[in-house]
Amino acid sequence: MAKKPAAGFDAQLKELEQLVTRMEQGDLDLDEALKQFEHGVALVRQCEQQLQVAEQKVQLLSRQGEQETLVEFDAKPLADSAS
Repeated sequence: MAKKPAAGFDAQLKELEQLVTRMEQGDLDLDEALKQFEHGVALVRQCEQQLQVAEQKVQLLSRQGEQETLVEFDAKPLADSAS
């Protein structure tokens, strides 16, 4: 089964907020609550990774001082180290 591409940060955060709201209502049975919790954990990890990438890009820009060019950033090492 092909993995669907990750949604943008804002969309993931909104989905996570909706998921938390549903879980806080307490209407889910145990199996569904566990499934939703697992999905929520995955969303949190994806959001954290996107924030780390954004933070590193900002740091790269800040270190360049007067220069206004963006250095190519390879997110692969970050993804590998997050495991």
